[in-house]
Amino acid sequence: MKILEANGAKIPALGLGTWQMRGDQCADIVKTALGTGYRHIDTAVMYENEDAVGQGMKASSLSRDDIFLTTKVWPTDVTEDNFIKTVAGSLERLGTDYVDLLLIHWPPKVKAVADWAKLLNEAAERGWARNIGVSNFTVALLNEMVAASERPIACNQVENHPYLDQRKIRAACAEHGVALMAYCPLYQGRPLMNNPVLMDIAAACGKTEAQVVLRWHVQHVGAGAIPKTATPSRLAENLDIFDFELSDDQMASITELTSKHSRICDFEFSPKWDAA
Repeated sequence: MKILEANGAKIPALGLGTWQMRGDQCADIVKTALGTGYRHIDTAVMYENEDAVGQGMKASSLSRDDIFLTTKVWPTDVTEDNFIKTVAGSLERLGTDYVDLLLIHWPPKVKAVADWAKLLNEAAERGWARNIGVSNFTVALLNEMVAASERPIACNQVENHPYLDQRKIRAACAEHGVALMAYCPLYQGRPLMNNPVLMDIAAACGKTEAQVVLRWHVQHVGAGAIPKTATPSRLAENLDIFDFELSDDQMASITELTSKHSRICDFEFSPKWDAA
């Protein structure tokens, strides 16, 4: 497993995303993923599955220190009154004393970057978060957060896939030594999996299109991905990407697909995205 070293954090480059999974299904897939070889599990308060993630971790044969656990605080709780209480609630539901990475899920509407940084730092000072970071931050917001935070920012988790041009935020993350962790890395499956460029590369490599795309993610310096799957057989498939390498031409061919610049997660509360 490739490990991303990002401002003191050591983040397994491929993790399991758990968005939209709850209850026994979520607990079972977390346990199975850890048994398959995953060491990075991603959740969030908003997913309403932290208890199930905790159950899956507990049911595995791994010790807590062998698992890299990420959770995220929803922007409406990034306030002096709510943030610390929210993180305490996450730890209780997860059944752990700490998370390895604590993120602000989306930039709050009221811009107060220094205050956001102070709250993340307080959680880390309490020993509740070994590393801190952000999610869905633009270049400008990331620059401000890095400048405002006393502790290093380890990660910016963003939507990223071959149909979205993220060159600007990738460059900003690299400048600051911040890991870029991709959610929706497979563009939610099809039609990406029917793309002829990916089909040709997959045939040449003896891999599936999904494996090619995930390899494209982790082959970038300082980058990783958290594909979500509820299918146990896909867990092993997604993890089986570290025994081959894409050529420079193959990497470039996939990167050219980003000219489509199609974003899945774009909401009323989203920041003003960086232009392509």
